[in-house]
Amino acid sequence: MSQDSLDQTENVDLELPAAESDEAGAGTPADTEPADVLADVETDAEPDEARPVDEDGDVVEDEVAEFKRTLRSQPGEWYVIHSYAGYENRVKANLENRIQSLNMEDYIFQIEVPMEEVAEIKNAQKKIVRRVRIPGYVLVRMDLTDESWGAVRHTPGVTGFVGHTHQPVPLTLEEVFSMLAPTLAPKPEAGKSAAAGATAKAPVEVDFEVGESVTVTDGPFDTLPATISEINVENQKLKVLVSIFGRETPVELSFNQVAKI
Repeated sequence: MSQDSLDQTENVDLELPAAESDEAGAGTPADTEPADVLADVETDAEPDEARPVDEDGDVVEDEVAEFKRTLRSQPGEWYVIHSYAGYENRVKANLENRIQSLNMEDYIFQIEVPMEEVAEIKNAQKKIVRRVRIPGYVLVRMDLTDESWGAVRHTPGVTGFVGHTHQPVPLTLEEVFSMLAPTLAPKPEAGKSAAAGATAKAPVEVDFEVGESVTVTDGPFDTLPATISEINVENQKLKVLVSIFGRETPVELSFNQVAKI
């Protein structure tokens, strides 16, 4: 073989590795890009997988835990004041005005009227309404001093603190949570609403009497004794008197929220 042939052969052999290197380099981005995309997708999906949800896909557990953490971290303690039934929100507005006018912002922090959402049936129409959960009571978060006590006690519409006259007892965290935690009326099960509309309403047998003593089995007054004062057969509701903080308070409950003694 001639020297020229050998030189050409060596040149070809030397060029091959460079070509292979170019091919490998060109293939690298294409090979790694899908992995990067998948990594991004997995990273984005992690927060959703970590959040607890109920059977309807709604996040609830985190909200409850966050609400309790907020209650623990807030300054002051929660106290209960009496008001006239039906004037709870007016008392709240009056007290908020007095906080401003008396410069009590550093002692009285928050006023709340416990509310709840319930289902009511009027004219064959079911709707969710918002109402006062505990008629005649308002919650106040405050640092108790002689000045803050006087500002609250002498607010128009306030008839007194729950507990000792000048040394009211603050609520526990669980008591505050049970009163202020949001409640929703139960959602109707799928498919039942249409069937209910097509079927005539069956007569309701009432096994309760006015003046009868019962036990509350559901809601914030669970296990408390109560006395029936009114019966609403059409809406299957009872108005009962429950002893709350030493005073009888009217509360509306469903038939299935009480048990006979």
